[in-house]
Amino acid sequence: MKYVGVDLHKQIIVLCVVMVVAGKRQVVARRKLACRDVAGVDEFFGRLGPFQVAVEATAAYEWFLKRIEPWADRIVLVHPRKMRIIAESRRKTDRLDAQILAEFLAADELPEAWRPTPRVREHRGLVRQRDHLRRRISGVKCRLRNLLAHYNADVANLFTLAGQEHLTAAPLSASDRFVANQLQAELAAHQELRRAIDQQLCRFAADAPLAEREARAVLESVPCVGPVTIEVVLSELGDVRRFRSQNRVVQYAGLAPGRRQSAGRCVDLGITKEGSRLLRWAMIELAWRLVGKTRYWGLLYEQLKQGRGAKKAIVAVARRVLCVLVSLLKSGQPYRLARDSRAPALRAHTRGRNQGPQVPPPDPHLLPSSLSPAKRKERTTTN
Repeated sequence: MKYVGVDLHKQIIVLCVVMVVAGKRQVVARRKLACRDVAGVDEFFGRLGPFQVAVEATAAYEWFLKRIEPWADRIVLVHPRKMRIIAESRRKTDRLDAQILAEFLAADELPEAWRPTPRVREHRGLVRQRDHLRRRISGVKCRLRNLLAHYNADVANLFTLAGQEHLTAAPLSASDRFVANQLQAELAAHQELRRAIDQQLCRFAADAPLAEREARAVLESVPCVGPVTIEVVLSELGDVRRFRSQNRVVQYAGLAPGRRQSAGRCVDLGITKEGSRLLRWAMIELAWRLVGKTRYWGLLYEQLKQGRGAKKAIVAVARRVLCVLVSLLKSGQPYRLARDSRAPALRAHTRGRNQGPQVPPPDPHLLPSSLSPAKRKERTTTN
């Protein structure tokens, strides 16, 4: 068996082939190819014989894996962050990187990364393009508000029909009027593109397989979870079964707190912010909606806020919300208000006290304003 380490770049491919002879790893071939030389790539791997290949998960690896997949016995997608021996090497060259990948592949000691399925890759492309348009729209709106602020003419309803009339009548200079017209045209173009990609996402969801449709139904059952959050969670997480624990999911989203320990001293750091930026943004936004509209998450936020501050508290809530979503996706069960799950804790709290039968408290997930006056009076009287 031959083991091939591939240092893949945008223009060139550096290859190193290693074989295990008498228990020792030996380099038997090296090659440097251009990425555009697909005929040379096919010729090299087609004549190689049985082999395994290791490639780092860079930005443009999918085309290469599809190219060599018919001949490879095994393809290992290497996690670049965990392959620290390459990043921290004092002698770092393309030739040496490919050799290290091949030798570690022969020893079966490479940290593997998850390779998204073709559907997940398409889904991510659409969702990330929509997020790009969202940020572009926000940027154009901020520039328009900043332009009007120089004339003390900024209003809260600037992007309504009345606000557009106000912008047209604002006493701007000739150059600023020209800039404002261009910004308005850019804003309209971006909004049209976002509507088009929303329609494409709807068509993409309509063709979803059964497992994805079930996952969408599970997420729709969670309070305050809308279409944007559903698309982000499904596209960024992919197959949730690949996460062996909730801690790995939190690390993937970059919501895990860092820690530095030395000589018995431990310092807690902020969140790592490593992983999916889009998933982290979606969880923070969902956490803000939950703490403002549901009683359970609102009370949890207030408790955490007292000892940690508002920013750390909302990150902690987002971390817990993400764990809840992943648990629901793994189990396939919809979100429900688990009244019975609080009964054991209540009995444990009152064990040994002769207080008579205990009545469970009202459902913490519902705001008092969402109950009718009769129901509110009935619950108040019961408790």
